[in-house]
Amino acid sequence: WTLTQTALVWKVVRERENGRLVSMKIARPLLVLLHVVLEVRALRYSNGYYYQTIENSNGDGEIYFNGVRLHVESPQTSVSAIQGSNVTLPCHYRYVPELSAPRRTRVKWFWQPATGGGREKDVMVALGSRHKSYGDFRGRVRLRRSVPGDASLVINPLLTDDTGRYRCEIIDGLEDESVIVELEFRGVVFPYYSPRGRYQLTFQEAKEACEQQGACLANFEQLFAAYEEGLDWCNAGWLADGTAQYPVSIPREACGGTDLAPGVRSYGLRHKTLDRFDAFCFISSIKGEVYLLQHPLKLNFTEAAEACVQDGAHIAKVGELYAAWRFVGLDQCDAGWLADGSVRYPITRPRPNCGPLEAGVRSYGFLPHHLKYGVYCHKVRW
Repeated sequence: WTLTQTALVWKVVRERENGRLVSMKIARPLLVLLHVVLEVRALRYSNGYYYQTIENSNGDGEIYFNGVRLHVESPQTSVSAIQGSNVTLPCHYRYVPELSAPRRTRVKWFWQPATGGGREKDVMVALGSRHKSYGDFRGRVRLRRSVPGDASLVINPLLTDDTGRYRCEIIDGLEDESVIVELEFRGVVFPYYSPRGRYQLTFQEAKEACEQQGACLANFEQLFAAYEEGLDWCNAGWLADGTAQYPVSIPREACGGTDLAPGVRSYGLRHKTLDRFDAFCFISSIKGEVYLLQHPLKLNFTEAAEACVQDGAHIAKVGELYAAWRFVGLDQCDAGWLADGSVRYPITRPRPNCGPLEAGVRSYGFLPHHLKYGVYCHKVRW
């Protein structure tokens, strides 16, 4: 029933009185009745909610909520995890005022890659006990549902490309609310340079060098987090965005002078084929075990690689050794060959005769392959 229909009724009343104005004693009860009808018709009922449609000045229908309100929230807007493990992205919904009985709601999760841009992609949708997952998430995601209102997303296992922006949307009738949760990998950044020497890598070569060591080029956020954890390195390296930067915790003459404050120093965007730097690599997972092979003899590089194969493993990559040091706490005061021809060893508990007084992965650099050392192997367990 609209205002136009009301006007027509009023017109009929006027016409039936041959143009004479209707007595207010008759017209007023009729108008009150019409007003009540209008209010009742304006309230629309949907899935337990009442909505009121009100005409604005442009004649467009605007819906105003009148009743129970849906709230969607997350106690964490950013979650860090290790690649290859599992993670839970928290999302909870509730009603104000609280309801006495559960309602039938639809839960949808969306994902946008960490690189940004592009449209959101469907992760999963759930209604009651029924759910469906999509794309690369198929078979790896589920809702936790530990308590009423829990719509948290569980991803298991985490893959390389899973980082990014996740959106949890709760739909109840005409009501829908959502919350954003960012997922990033917790990992370790390590500097890497070519066996040919310092500042020998183009951007593409740096990218490939990190990948050959089981890692990827770090981004600025990852390098900055490593700097905050104490990474101090006086050689500039490529980052994933094409810039060359380096972290300095202790200012000194050899690293830009003592007048500059500590921080991550940048050469800005560089030419990807003409300019050459080292690389900052990032790794966030370890699958299996990295260990110093127990062997009665010291080995040259070729013998070391063969010994790992005979033990059902392969010679460890630099990234795998860093991951074992960071995530598992590998601590070994014995130098060993790695797959790139370098000799290194991991220390989590600094002590005399094991290098500097801070934890880290020590490196002897790239040595002649005929020299004899131990070897670090990597055996995949899953």
